[in-house]
Amino acid sequence: MTDTNTKKHTDIKSGNVVERFLPCRLQPYAYLMRLDRPVGTWLLLLPGWWALILAAGGSRGIEGEIFRLLILFAMGAVIMRGAGCIINDLWDQKFDRAVARTATRPLAAGTVSPMQAFILLGALLLAGLIILCQMSLVTVLLGFMVLPLIILYPLMKRWTWWPQLFLGITFNFGALMGWAAVNDVISLPSLLLYGGGIFWTLGYDTIYAHQDREDDMRIGIRSTALRFGENSKNYVAIFYTMAMIFFVAAFFLVGAGLSSVMLLILSGAHLLGQVKAWDRDDPESSLEVFKSNQAFGLLVLLAAIL
Repeated sequence: MTDTNTKKHTDIKSGNVVERFLPCRLQPYAYLMRLDRPVGTWLLLLPGWWALILAAGGSRGIEGEIFRLLILFAMGAVIMRGAGCIINDLWDQKFDRAVARTATRPLAAGTVSPMQAFILLGALLLAGLIILCQMSLVTVLLGFMVLPLIILYPLMKRWTWWPQLFLGITFNFGALMGWAAVNDVISLPSLLLYGGGIFWTLGYDTIYAHQDREDDMRIGIRSTALRFGENSKNYVAIFYTMAMIFFVAAFFLVGAGLSSVMLLILSGAHLLGQVKAWDRDDPESSLEVFKSNQAFGLLVLLAAIL
């Protein structure tokens, strides 16, 4: 990665929605919550929506209570993704200053103080708790279970070559929570969605981590991108294949119709296209392929609705 590319490839792009629509004094807090980059919110939200809709029986069940839960999950995803990003940046301030892509993040750049970040984090966690308490007891318990994982996730890159696995375990709790919100229990279809989501995250976050390989090696950060090296494409292909196997099994178990299963299988072509299109040595390619997973997740959602 050349110096020119390193300077160009940063987290915060000019002309984004935050810059255009929010007052200057609020922009650092919006950037801290990654409101300018909604793809992460979608990737957090979609497994929960898949589970909600499959548990409700597809489109015929999206009414009344299910519609309310879909809205609550969307609100919760925005809030908890923001909270997770703040926790991540509080842990990683020193590392972020040393990595070209993340050096402009508010805590690293000094546009938000740690105390201001903690105050915003507290407000977000309170809002998340209020939303969580509108759901079933099992869902509430799952929400409390995932909080320690959210707090610990940023430390994984210091301890293991597999922080992407820990992210998958954390990020896909929505699949369990969505199912429990409808049925007040965790059952095999939700576990399959959860497992598939973990493999999916392993794939797309390995791609994402390739943006920072050189900086990560320099400062001692670990990732599957560094662990797999030149074999990363093969590993991502394996992870995506496993994700599809789990997703298809979940759809079969809930008795999804043929059109749903066929669309789900066809969506696997999107994952195959990602692997083929990805240039692991180009940070911009890694970012664009990572972002395309929002489209895959929406295809799975459409398959669940049919």
